[in-house]
Amino acid sequence: MTYVEQILDIAKQFNGMITATQVTEAEIPRRCLTECVNKELLYKASRGVYVLPDVWEDEMFILQYKYPKGVFSYESALYLHGLVDSNPLRYTMTFPKGYNITAAKNYGVGAKIVNVENYDLGLIEVQSPCKNKIKVYDAERTLCDIVKGINRCDIQIVNSAMRNYVKLKDKNINKLFEYSIQLKVKSQIAHYMEVLL
Repeated sequence: MTYVEQILDIAKQFNGMITATQVTEAEIPRRCLTECVNKELLYKASRGVYVLPDVWEDEMFILQYKYPKGVFSYESALYLHGLVDSNPLRYTMTFPKGYNITAAKNYGVGAKIVNVENYDLGLIEVQSPCKNKIKVYDAERTLCDIVKGINRCDIQIVNSAMRNYVKLKDKNINKLFEYSIQLKVKSQIAHYMEVLL
């Protein structure tokens, strides 16, 4: 199997996308990516991310690749968990304190900073709408975040997300209250749960 065939095979295994990192890990010279682009077998979606021509590029996966410390949060996480109906106009990612978010902001990402001790709280991996693995905060952490940032979030989005959360079969109210204590939003979360449960 030629290098080009190997690259195309890897891309097919990953929903039509391949990264420069994957090529290096497969011990394929990176120049072969350029060859694939020149032959129009792949196109460059972003720096280090290549896509088969017949595949819709996965913007969330591209952002995750570009900013590996970023975790999808706020409205983006609500969308991934099915707690709101519409895809946000721009994606929001949370980064640990000390991380330089300038590049992400310049790219159009709604970049948030969180204290290092809360960065991993509720961090999980899910599939993007295009079926690629991305990092996101779980539903309970996301609800605490949006309540804490309610002045930045539309109150209707918060109310809708809370109503949709209580309808979930896999909701974890105990975890929600544990997170609310750590993130200092216990009274706000308690108010929503008293009204909705």
